[in-house]
Amino acid sequence: MSSALLQRPERAAPAASGTAPKRRTQVFALAEARWAAAALVLFLIALPLQLTGAPAWAWGPLYAAAYVTGGWEPAWAGLSALREKTLDVDLLMIVAAIGAAAIGQVMDGALLIVIFATSGALEALATARTQDAVRGLLDLAPTTATRLADDGSEVTVPTEDLVVGDTVLVRPGERVGADGRVLAGASEVDQATITGEPLPVAKEIGDEVFAGTLNGAGALRVKVERDASDSVIARIVAMVEEASETKAPTQLFIEKVEQRYSLGMVVATLAVFLLPLAFGADMTGSLLRAMTFMIVASPCAVVLATMPPLLSAIANAGRHGVLVKSAVVMERLGQVDAVALDKTGTLTEGTPRVTDIRPLDGSGLTGDNLLALAAAAEHPSEHPLARAVVDAARTRGVAIAGMRDFTSVPGIGVTATVDGHTVAVGAPARLLDGHDDLVAARAAEVAAGLEDGGRTAVLVLRDSVPVGVLGIADRLRPDAAATVAALATLTGSVPMLVTGDNPRAATRLAAEVGIPGDEVQAGLLPQDKVEAVRRLEARGRKVLVLGDGVNDAPALAAAHTGIAMGRAGSDLALETADAVIVRDELVTVPKVIALSRAARRLVAQNLVIAAVFISGLVIWDLVGHLPLPLGVLGHEGSTVIVGLNGLRLLRDAAWNRAAKEVR
Repeated sequence: MSSALLQRPERAAPAASGTAPKRRTQVFALAEARWAAAALVLFLIALPLQLTGAPAWAWGPLYAAAYVTGGWEPAWAGLSALREKTLDVDLLMIVAAIGAAAIGQVMDGALLIVIFATSGALEALATARTQDAVRGLLDLAPTTATRLADDGSEVTVPTEDLVVGDTVLVRPGERVGADGRVLAGASEVDQATITGEPLPVAKEIGDEVFAGTLNGAGALRVKVERDASDSVIARIVAMVEEASETKAPTQLFIEKVEQRYSLGMVVATLAVFLLPLAFGADMTGSLLRAMTFMIVASPCAVVLATMPPLLSAIANAGRHGVLVKSAVVMERLGQVDAVALDKTGTLTEGTPRVTDIRPLDGSGLTGDNLLALAAAAEHPSEHPLARAVVDAARTRGVAIAGMRDFTSVPGIGVTATVDGHTVAVGAPARLLDGHDDLVAARAAEVAAGLEDGGRTAVLVLRDSVPVGVLGIADRLRPDAAATVAALATLTGSVPMLVTGDNPRAATRLAAEVGIPGDEVQAGLLPQDKVEAVRRLEARGRKVLVLGDGVNDAPALAAAHTGIAMGRAGSDLALETADAVIVRDELVTVPKVIALSRAARRLVAQNLVIAAVFISGLVIWDLVGHLPLPLGVLGHEGSTVIVGLNGLRLLRDAAWNRAAKEVR
């Protein structure tokens, strides 16, 4: 994968949803495809001229142009490899084509060039489609930012032009243009796509903000502390680019064999050429047989047997929201036979909901009264906790009264006048500051109890007197139970829940998704999660870990394969994981495992196809008299068949079949 991944695509509108949009590289956007198409057109023009008896000067230059357009890139690659003292199959193909032309088989050599160039274009297309998913991550950051000059004037500049030390203005509702630190202002920033925190974080002077995060209701002045190329998002892309350059173990083995095989093939070709000459055969016939042998014995189809299926599977998964970082990972996903799941942010979706309504004694309020009071005050707010309160009131059919004099203070809460009373809703620690009476102590006790149970406590004050506390918690992902069931079917064992939460909460959630109590390990520190994974692997299991937080990163690294939740995942988890669920659709995990298994089956299928073609053509050439055109068509045809067979996984039908497999 080239460094072009770090260049921003020409696209003005950032992705508002925080997910990477679908991209699809056009075929003729690739240089390899354009050269292959040019060679094919030239060949198709020259061939009928030759077959209809046109003079050689009419079709000869066209064939020569086809040789150049289709062959210069593999020839250059082969010569570069030769300088590194390695023998490349590309160079052998070019030598075979030139050899065919040297003995008068110009059309056959041109056909070899065209088919070989087409095979290269198909592989380039599979790689480009993989890169599409990676490039889409850059759309999380805006393309422009408002830079403030020393005199206070504002200038709109491309974000890539920002340098360390610049000051930018981030207005309400805008995405932050660069990693930096707040110089002035206060707001709440939704940074779930970067840090994994499900709720917006209050940002004040001195706090760090990240490119691509979404600003809330306040305006911020931010001092840039990292160049665009070193932002968190750019580092994710660079990390993915580096990881994607790795190759599957099968491919590495084939490349090692390829070097020795190519050298052996050169020796065998010389023997096929020289031995008949020693027994009196004519030069032209011996050279033609040797050239045919070189073509049919070349391991092109074997080399292409591995990567196209894996790269196609990577591209297909990327289109459906799963960013698999390398062919190694795609191959290993299909080997998984045990799964360990995190709880918060993984099985839960990070969307808060009201779980507890606790009116305080003496307040005179019922649960519905307390919820109505809080919802009326929170109604104008866009904060996720406020939306959870308002949604809970609507779900319960509670009437929401009108309000006035609404104010919101980031990090503290909201205040409004409801039915003549001043109502404040917000963080207990902030709102109780300065209150030391028994009612405040009781409110603090209730809030602490909710927080100990994994809830977010929201305090409600009426005329500066605490009247109740609401408990808010994450919502279980709707596809969590189906995912657990599908993973159990695929791997043959029920997934294990590993979490830092308390055992009671973990067991309750596990029961909801179908994980038995004996597969729940709760109250774990990060090192404990690693130990749990290693105990499984010590029993010969290949463990997949699925998590989202910083505390999951060690387990993600220790596992056979690690997958991070993209929108809620921390930057450390994203960097450590082998794959990322970009849109946090949990149900895609079993689907990508099934897709990996399909890719592995195609690799084995391709190797069989390649071996049958090569062995059959070699025997025909040595025992009988294999015509060069048939040798070219048979060998390069097998290469194209193998390549096209691998590219079958690019189609949405392959993903749909994987989905059916896990049902």
